[in-house]
Amino acid sequence: MLFDIIKSPSYARLMENHLRDMLIFLFENDQNFGILCKIEQVTFNPQLPKHVSDEFRAMTLFFLAGYTFESARIDNDILIFEAGFGQENIGSFVSVPLLSIVQIIIDDTPAFVNLALPQERQSLVNIEKNEGVQNSMSALLSNPENQKFLKKK
Repeated sequence: MLFDIIKSPSYARLMENHLRDMLIFLFENDQNFGILCKIEQVTFNPQLPKHVSDEFRAMTLFFLAGYTFESARIDNDILIFEAGFGQENIGSFVSVPLLSIVQIIIDDTPAFVNLALPQERQSLVNIEKNEGVQNSMSALLSNPENQKFLKKK
């Protein structure tokens, strides 16, 4: 089932490696690109003023071209680049964990899609799944007719 695959840590590692390889390929070929990413996992150094950061949506597109593209690098599992924000063009280094990148876009076309669930979402899914099993078992056992399905020790 697809859901079991995308929540797998080994699938997340596969996607992270593929993301890294794709980004390196784009850098080596001087290809500008955009990344659609989950803003909650992105950090800015220095921090952006509130009036600028409030403009970001949950899924934010950054386009890497010009100086932003030239400043970009991959450090461990993080894409880092410098960009200017707002009307004041406030400079900040942007750190994007690779797995928070949902799409890589070239010429308005998605060239890469990442379906892996981040680790923190995986733990929530496991908690919900376990609670669901317990709730299902309680519902099953609440009917006396279903007692026959229990294994006897």
